[in-house]
Amino acid sequence: MKWSKTITLSIIIPTLNEAAHIGNLLRYLKANSNPKNIREIIVVDGGSADGTPSLAKTLGARIVISDMGRAKQMNKGAELATGKVLYFLHADTYPPKDFDLYILKAIHQNILSGCFRMKFDTSKKFLQFFAWFSRINHKLCRGGDQSLFIIKELFHKSGGFDENYIIYEDTEFIGRLYKISNFAVLPQSVITSARKYEKYGSYKLQYHFGIIHLKNLLGFGPDQLYKYYKKNIAP
Repeated sequence: MKWSKTITLSIIIPTLNEAAHIGNLLRYLKANSNPKNIREIIVVDGGSADGTPSLAKTLGARIVISDMGRAKQMNKGAELATGKVLYFLHADTYPPKDFDLYILKAIHQNILSGCFRMKFDTSKKFLQFFAWFSRINHKLCRGGDQSLFIIKELFHKSGGFDENYIIYEDTEFIGRLYKISNFAVLPQSVITSARKYEKYGSYKLQYHFGIIHLKNLLGFGPDQLYKYYKKNIAP
């Protein structure tokens, strides 16, 4: 597939009460990318009560209001995006400097979907150990914290995120992408927050995430995964 040199990214960030993080992220994105490559930054808010949308708007983001649920929010952002490439990013994850150039270079090499490696913003060896596996190009090593880029045409062809998933929506979607595209893991790393591990405990949370992965492999559906998550992680 031949690509025009003028292809641009639509960055899509789902939010829910992220006022403490969204400002820093938006300023970082602008300072560490070429504005010619960024068509728009879309903040898709699921009903924040802390002023996230208004803060994001003052920093130049396009605001979209959605029903709560990351799958629903990201699908709505993708539906309204005008860039040729969609880049899904969590509000507490910082992509590498010049991330736009790395993504567009991959697209020009006909890599139609992919992500970056991941590091946590912590010195804890336990989390560093698990982050190391993000370099392995296998669907079991994927997660939404690594961010995700995909050409818009492939996104729509794939059906997008499955809105039946309240959790695990990123991993489920990427698993489908492995079957229909040449998914790549770029060698640069995003830096993602370890705040959830600090809140619930690193060993406990990683154990429960492992059980959720196992349940998915055993054929448990989205409702069962969420039931386990709600009972053991976020009651």
